[in-house]
Amino acid sequence: MDKPSTRLQRLRSGSPLSIRILAYILLFSILFTLIASALQTYADFREQVSALDTRMKVVETSYSNSLSRSLWALDQKLLQIQMEGILTLPDIVYLRLRVEPNSELVMGEPPAREDRVRQHSFTLVHDAEETFELGELTITATLENIYDELQRRILMILATEFLKTFLVSVLIVWIFQYLVTRHLSAMANYARQVSLRAPQAPLVLDRPDSPANRKDELARVTEAINQMRERLNEDFARQQQDAGEIRKLSKAIEQSPSSVMICDRQWHIEFVNQKFTQLTGFDPADLIGKYPGELTRDTMMHRESEQLWQSIRLQVQRVGVWQGEVNSIRRNGERFWEQLIATPIKDSDGEATHYLILGEDISIRKRYEQQLLRQANYDVLTGLPNRMLALDRLKLALAQARRENSLIGVMFLDLDNFKHINDTLGHDAGDNLLIEAARRISSCLRGTSTVARLGGDEFLVILPGLTDPEGTTQVAERILQTFAPPFLLGAQEVFVTTSIGIAIYPTDSDSTSSLLQNADAAMYEAKSKGKSAYERFAPQMKESSHERLQMESRMRRALELDEFQLCFQPIVSTSSGNLQAAEALLRWNNPTMGLVMPDRFIPLAEETGLIIPIGEWVLKEACAAAVRWQSITGQRLGISVNVSPRQFRDPGFVAAVMNALELSGLEPERLELEITERLILDHSIETSDILHRLDSEGIRLSVDDFGTGFSALSYLKSYPFDTLKIDKSFIQDVLKEQEDASLVKAIITMAHSLGLTVIAEGVEMAEQIEFLKEQECDFAQGYFYSEPAPDARFEQWLRDRRATES
Repeated sequence: MDKPSTRLQRLRSGSPLSIRILAYILLFSILFTLIASALQTYADFREQVSALDTRMKVVETSYSNSLSRSLWALDQKLLQIQMEGILTLPDIVYLRLRVEPNSELVMGEPPAREDRVRQHSFTLVHDAEETFELGELTITATLENIYDELQRRILMILATEFLKTFLVSVLIVWIFQYLVTRHLSAMANYARQVSLRAPQAPLVLDRPDSPANRKDELARVTEAINQMRERLNEDFARQQQDAGEIRKLSKAIEQSPSSVMICDRQWHIEFVNQKFTQLTGFDPADLIGKYPGELTRDTMMHRESEQLWQSIRLQVQRVGVWQGEVNSIRRNGERFWEQLIATPIKDSDGEATHYLILGEDISIRKRYEQQLLRQANYDVLTGLPNRMLALDRLKLALAQARRENSLIGVMFLDLDNFKHINDTLGHDAGDNLLIEAARRISSCLRGTSTVARLGGDEFLVILPGLTDPEGTTQVAERILQTFAPPFLLGAQEVFVTTSIGIAIYPTDSDSTSSLLQNADAAMYEAKSKGKSAYERFAPQMKESSHERLQMESRMRRALELDEFQLCFQPIVSTSSGNLQAAEALLRWNNPTMGLVMPDRFIPLAEETGLIIPIGEWVLKEACAAAVRWQSITGQRLGISVNVSPRQFRDPGFVAAVMNALELSGLEPERLELEITERLILDHSIETSDILHRLDSEGIRLSVDDFGTGFSALSYLKSYPFDTLKIDKSFIQDVLKEQEDASLVKAIITMAHSLGLTVIAEGVEMAEQIEFLKEQECDFAQGYFYSEPAPDARFEQWLRDRRATES
């Protein structure tokens, strides 16, 4: 039979958890027993001390009067007997009676330990007619008996509680070992045998399969272990799948179209992929263990590379990523642009273990960017700086002038009649004109000056470092002289001049925007004085510029405020005198400016693009008016509408015309669009396409002001025109000038030969009508029949004419 020590040793080695539980139970039981016993003992001690105090108070109550009488009667024997009776009481061991005035009576022995005594004193008095204080009795009681009883009780409690706790602990440990620890050991053995490559049967504990056992903690742990086994099997399958994914990703990195470099914690190269080798020409074996900044052999480049990679390393450590463009070098010394991204590779704790550097060759993109940068700062057509670059240079020039206390000349140039050249000779000729104009302007400037194209036919010249304002006038005169010779555009020579506005820093302004505005105002002043000239800015020029700005602002609101109105002038048959149609003429009646004629606001509307919505409004109102006239006259009168070149070239022009016809219900053949001669001379595919689309819809087309532009008769047969309108400048002198009469005859004959209807404008006299009849001119319009009248007056004119005819 094993010894108890052997069994205990086996229990300690086989079930350490049981031993720890036993130790914890004993420890906490003892602590609890000590605390509980201490509290109980202290309570009993306090109770016994309280009983002793009560007993001494009872002595005072019981003996106070008798002792007072004995002391008053000086009966010493009775007094002694009474005190002996008090000493017989439990725990009272010593009495001391102090008798007035200075005597004392003592009985009993004082306790040996003064810290284990309780005392109680009370005064003896005699009440007669007055109260006499006879003395004071002090009772001393010992606590030795109470302490002895307390010590015996503590020993008894400790012995019984320890024995009980030990027996209960042993029983609990045995139960725990039987119900828990043996099963835990079985679980541990099962877990040690678990293998992913050799699947096991589920864990089953050696205990009854009862409802209680199926729900307790061991059952849950068993279920968790079995679930863990299943998850391990799933994780193993997933691990195999992940291993395949890792192999695939590894292949992807190796075969990536971007160069890949992986460095360790100290930024030493551990891996480079195939693309890196192709891109740089370095052998991977020669790179392993090196620092990325050590790849170049050139001393200067090596120093720059070291500094670059030091910056990359610091930013990656601080920010977590670095991205940028670097000028890298190949093994053969060739430089190339590379887009790099450097990021840390972190472990599960967020600590960087490696660094990933991705690279891409962007040399081609950089070349494109340089081209785009040039396009962003330079005019593509002329090669001059554009507006943005010119403004930057002007700002720098202003800053330098402030430091050096010098002058700056700002010149605003605008080509005269450039739009006319563009419309008549085409855009290609206009582009060639701009190129040659830019060359001539540049030839008049010195090296520190700047000439820029702001857009369209506008140029800006910046003259820094001037000592006096006269330098600008000298440059302006040279520019005007260079524009004196003709421009050769194709096979045709044209004369083009320029108008120049000049503003001086700091005389005229000290800010960029104000200088440009002042130079622009001066340029408009030069144009208004006959063009081909230059003007220095003067404060009064701002007024005209402000007036132009106000007109533009008011015109933008004129449509919504219903300030535009149409006037109509009849078109009459010269042979029969019958009304055939009417021409719609636009007027602007502004409350502030009064009646504004088209020659004042139409050029501004074309320049700002407002002619597009205004033209759409004119089309809708004119078509609607023609429909109303039919109810008044009973005739299907036509309506002629002038079309601006800017409006004609708008992509939505044809749709706007068809929309106006659809809204009004007017038949397309009753609408005639008047196209200026200079517009049709722009022999472009877009012009031809728009005209043929309108003709296919049944809309009539007319050439307005024929003879005033660069007449090209061959174009009349190229486009589907129906009508030709002779300009009033020829009709006015047809009776006085034989040349005008001959020209009108020729135009009518030519138009009829092409199958065109002819309308003469500006007829004011009956003799002119007779001349036109003789020449078989089809229709005429002018003050002879009626001046242009607003809608209401024109309708009244129609009613009066109908009444006269009937």
